[in-house]
Amino acid sequence: MKILAAVVLAAASLGVQQAAPSSTVIDSTQLLRDLKTLSADDMQGRQVDTPGGEKARAYVIEQFKAAGVQPFGESYTASFTFAGRHGVNVVGHIDGTRQPVRYLVVSAHYDHVGVRNNVVYNGADDNASGTAALFALAKYFAAHRPQHSLLFAAFDGEESGLRGSAAFVKSPPVASDALVVDVNMDMIGRDPDDKLFAVGTRLNPFLKPYLDRVAAAAPVKLLFGHETPGEKEDWTRDSDHWSFQQAGIPGLYLGVEDFDQHHAPTDDYETITYRFYVHAVETALAVVKEFDANLDAIARRQ
Repeated sequence: MKILAAVVLAAASLGVQQAAPSSTVIDSTQLLRDLKTLSADDMQGRQVDTPGGEKARAYVIEQFKAAGVQPFGESYTASFTFAGRHGVNVVGHIDGTRQPVRYLVVSAHYDHVGVRNNVVYNGADDNASGTAALFALAKYFAAHRPQHSLLFAAFDGEESGLRGSAAFVKSPPVASDALVVDVNMDMIGRDPDDKLFAVGTRLNPFLKPYLDRVAAAAPVKLLFGHETPGEKEDWTRDSDHWSFQQAGIPGLYLGVEDFDQHHAPTDDYETITYRFYVHAVETALAVVKEFDANLDAIARRQ
């Protein structure tokens, strides 16, 4: 990973640009444009309860609207407080054609760690990558309506202890028992070996057959792991899917082993693996489609 980052950084310094990969299912050019915008210096690292976080949130709302995501009521936002700070989730939905009162949650956190020692931590992989993916998936499903409703959630305060998702599951915009499963995308933008991990089948083994079907045709290596109790890198509680799991709602986490650039100032747009990122988003889309097609069985834990 260090070698890859050094090569990409060197290429960026010489003005060499990675080509935007084409895709038959998502707008890859717009996906990368959204990623670049969210991880730009003027977002100031998107820390919760900061002007940078507010600017990022305005962009999320703008893209939700453009993608066809509808608000619950009159607003996309849901505020919460913790430790004297204020966070704001951005939430909306695309109604299903067959069972609109049953929801599959698609989530990502849009906050990052802000500015440290006058250095902006842009958080391109963590987690502008997951946030931009929300827009791409929403645009697809607005044009290809799902059988069940999709609830799109961009969480704030993840970096402060999963605060936004915890507030969401405590007071969701629909009945809690209508939320069947959460597909959470957090750090899906960078891997030299095309590896994307699906975490959550240890606690939710009934999800494994559906993910196996996705993995068989996925454009990346969709792998399982990082959820063995006691192992050094157990991601079971490491992102917003854990809030759902604690609330009795199955949670799946899609992410990469971006150890060297996690919470590092080099986590920039230029060091994202563009081809892998587009394919990871395509894979996430395939997971949501597979879950949507089998949501009734998933609700029965089958």
